[in-house]
Amino acid sequence: MIKYFLASLILMLGAGLGFLAARHQGLSLNWDANAVSEKKPLYYRHPMNPKVTSQTPAKDEMGMDYVAVYAEPPASTAPPPKSGKILYYRHPMGAADTSPVPKKDEMGMDYLPVYEGEQFAPGQIQISPEKIQKLGVTTVTVAKRTLTRSIRALGSIQVDERRVHAVTPKFEGWIQHLYANATGQTIKRGQPLLDIYSPELMTAQQEYLIARQGQRALQQASDQAQDTAARLADNALQRLHYWDIGQTQLQRLQHLEQPLETLLLLSPVNGVVLDKPAIEGMRFMPGELLFRIADLSTVWLLADVFEQDSGVVRPGQTAQVAINAYPNRVFSGKVSFIYPTLATETRTVKVRIELPNGEGLLKPGLYGSVTLTARENKNTPLAVPDSAVIDSGTRQIVLLQRGDGQFEPRAVKLGLQADGYRQVLTGLKAGDEVVTRANFLIDAESNLKSALDSFNSPGADANRVMTETQHGGH
Repeated sequence: MIKYFLASLILMLGAGLGFLAARHQGLSLNWDANAVSEKKPLYYRHPMNPKVTSQTPAKDEMGMDYVAVYAEPPASTAPPPKSGKILYYRHPMGAADTSPVPKKDEMGMDYLPVYEGEQFAPGQIQISPEKIQKLGVTTVTVAKRTLTRSIRALGSIQVDERRVHAVTPKFEGWIQHLYANATGQTIKRGQPLLDIYSPELMTAQQEYLIARQGQRALQQASDQAQDTAARLADNALQRLHYWDIGQTQLQRLQHLEQPLETLLLLSPVNGVVLDKPAIEGMRFMPGELLFRIADLSTVWLLADVFEQDSGVVRPGQTAQVAINAYPNRVFSGKVSFIYPTLATETRTVKVRIELPNGEGLLKPGLYGSVTLTARENKNTPLAVPDSAVIDSGTRQIVLLQRGDGQFEPRAVKLGLQADGYRQVLTGLKAGDEVVTRANFLIDAESNLKSALDSFNSPGADANRVMTETQHGGH
């Protein structure tokens, strides 16, 4: 009996607890249903196109249910509402669109109000840190920098005009024999060029020998007579010397004491025969060109430097020359002269560079490329990277970072360009931060900001009203 009583009691307690649990669950379900029923949707929007909405449940062309849009309760952590006069409403995603009244964008998002006092100074723009990071904005500090500019030009090897010698006789004669008988032949100073016969030379030799004989005959005469005879002999010998007869031949004439039938004409310099009009057996006249000899131990390279680069070329600058015929070698020289004229056809200025040519590798006519180094050492200038400059053709600006996310376009005047940098003449000071990356995007937004500032000014409002009146309000 006791066991039966206990079992009955347990069953009764279980039934009572189940009833209480079921009642509590029913109350909870009813409360949740009431809560859901109280949260009514504002409208229903197309699942794929938020612009299409409906006040009642509907389905799209694919059979999908429209999505219910509920009113979101304000969050407890929301910032306090701003106070002040609302100037206008801007696009929530930063697009170039504003509205004087509340409005929604194409995604159904509310335009954001812009309150009085939130505007920045004219020409400045505010960009959020997230957007700065997304654009990849980088800046650099303006500082003084030594600028080294490399100028490249093309040119060709030429003969040094100061080392060209013409062999021209001072008397009439005939060429008996040629020793230098080929163009391009290398000649040493004092080397015989040709044997010549000349009646004038024969006469000069005879006059010298007669003067020598008279000098010996007057050894017992007065001092005045001896001096006169000596001067006559010296003058005759000196005339032969003026006619480019070598000292060795004059000594031979003094020793033999008889005229030499032919005399040698010697090379005045070391060099190469460039021209040889002389032909064996030909007759020549005084002043006629027989040889043109050039000393090629030093040569010129005449380079054509573009007009915009000519202003930084200076005499004495070091030049590195690469010759096409010797691709593995670099020849070093110096700027010796800048020609005073400009070639109007090519807009270039010729620059003369002297190159030592001890090995004889630099042959006249060879082409080569020149690299000139121009360094701005005087008053080391402020400089900014080339990438920081926005050049529209009529102005040159940089974007100056004014603070966290604030940028301002700054007009600058620039000078020398070198090593990827531009010299800053005016507009910036040392320590300024300028944008070097994504500056074109920021500049576009800055121009938009300036346009919006002018559009929202009181004068612009009056002009806009007048324009709308003239066009019938359309």
